Amino acid sequence: MASSLTCTGVIWALLSFLCAAASCVGFFMPYWLWGSQLGKPVSFGTFRRCSYPVHDESRQMMVMVEECGRYASFQGIPSAEWRICTIVTGLGCGLLLLVALTALMGCCVSELISRTVGRVAGGIQFLGVSLTLHLSPWFLLPTYFHHTWTPSMALLTLEEDYSLLVSP
Repeated sequence: MASSLTCTGVIWALLSFLCAAASCVGFFMPYWLWGSQLGKPVSFGTFRRCSYPVHDESRQMMVMVEECGRYASFQGIPSAEWRICTIVTGLGCGLLLLVALTALMGCCVSELISRTVGRVAGGIQFLGVSLTLHLSPWFLLPTYFHHTWTPSMALLTLEEDYSLLVSP
């Protein structure tokens, strides 16, 4: 099978695919922030959540739904920052997958990737990484400062604030 990539290019293609896959899995998993609420462990990502409070009409109190799921709509995502982060991170993951799959095809098809295409792909990959890892957290910072964090910034304590988990 002919390849348009050098040995270094093949390694780049494989590592690009692994990194793109890891980024996409991380994006879709609801485990970005961990904490507890109403005595139950909770976690959530930009558009998914696990163990969230709902108002029980029959008992007139908040109860925890212990399951994972998406928000009902894009507008159901609790804040503008999280909606922007969802778009930016999703766009970054899409760009990373585009470059990785193109590079993998270059491993099997001769003359698919030239020097210019490789440079453009590297630029697109840099943009994807920038969107995914560097730009997205800046949209979440305003949300971070509304809560109490542990020194390691790994555990979110939501106390009685339901604004991040339940849309108004």
